[in-house]
Amino acid sequence: MSEILSLAKQAKLASLALKSLQTRTKNEILNAVANELIAKKEQIKEQNLLDLKNGKDSGLSDALLDRLTLTDAHIEAMAAGVLQVANLADPVGEILGGWRHENGMQISKVRVPLGVVGVIYESRPNVTIDVAALALKSQNAVILRGSASAIHSNIVLEKIFNQTGAMFGLPSGAVTLIKDTNRQSVDELIRMDNYIDILIPRGGKGLKEHIIKNATIPVIQTGAGVCHIYVDESADISDAVRIIKNAKTQRPSVCNAVECVILHRNVIDKIMPVLIAELSDVKLRLEGEIYENYDGFENVKKANELDFGAEFLDMILLVKVVGCIDDAICYINEYSSGHSDAILSKDYENLERFLNAVDSAVVYANASTRFSDGGEFGFGGEIGISTQKLHARGPMGIRELTTYKYIVRGNGQTR
Repeated sequence: MSEILSLAKQAKLASLALKSLQTRTKNEILNAVANELIAKKEQIKEQNLLDLKNGKDSGLSDALLDRLTLTDAHIEAMAAGVLQVANLADPVGEILGGWRHENGMQISKVRVPLGVVGVIYESRPNVTIDVAALALKSQNAVILRGSASAIHSNIVLEKIFNQTGAMFGLPSGAVTLIKDTNRQSVDELIRMDNYIDILIPRGGKGLKEHIIKNATIPVIQTGAGVCHIYVDESADISDAVRIIKNAKTQRPSVCNAVECVILHRNVIDKIMPVLIAELSDVKLRLEGEIYENYDGFENVKKANELDFGAEFLDMILLVKVVGCIDDAICYINEYSSGHSDAILSKDYENLERFLNAVDSAVVYANASTRFSDGGEFGFGGEIGISTQKLHARGPMGIRELTTYKYIVRGNGQTR
């Protein structure tokens, strides 16, 4: 029996054992894990430094190294997220609806766990804890397959979660990390449809495409973050520059960072000089029409076709011009990845038109795209940000890790 098959079987058994776990027990485990993360901060950072060293030696990009890094603040944020999950209402067992059949049977629609969730992710070790906490609260077993670049960090985090949880009754196999980082382990995992109920890939475009094409298990796509901000004719320029700067520079390596700013033609001369000055560390790739007037600045370059729809994950920003809001909406619906897109405007009709017409998981009016995050949405973390429409969309918390079943109570009825 292969290691992957053995782990998948253990996870299936654990998913059945988790069904009897009480809310109080789940919360005790999560509170204890949060405390233990803080208590073992130095141990976590020590293992993370091994990954960072290996990453630098192997030539990982600055964006991936940023995602890989665990500081005191990152560990404290992980612990806070676990506590937030503990404090959320338990979704399992929630009655979503019910009615009485004409023959007297009582039919109830009840929220239940998905079962066994496989999560495949790259670089970000905090995902190990975020996913484990969300899976436990929603009573799912989870199989984690991180990347080779974060293996030392992932191992220590999984160990902390499982050792702490075991003291309070966490079933063996409820949280499993695959330590084999060869590509073959992914290929085997994504075909375990007898044991795994759903796959959630988080990572680069190539990884996701490979899983979608080859998996025999249903996949929830957590797509790339090609996010846009449209600056409407009526936008407040000062607010617009501040929001764009936050969305691009606060953390450019993440999926909710803005990659393209779309300007209404009438605001170009008002905003471009300020943008160029405020985003001096950002490489601005300007569409031809704008480039002709703002060529010559050190951080300005002419955009090419490859920049449209690109996820830079870096201090690079495409700037495009449109003549009206409808052009902006059409462009976004064509080039966006369906993640998060925003409009900056004072015009109520334009705001509502944009919010209703842009077909993305999260749409914003007068706010940064950086808020597309499970923690910011009050979910205590996220298992991913879904860019598809079934069965979940946007940041996925504990409710998105559940499905439902019908419970029918009768007293001898036959058909």
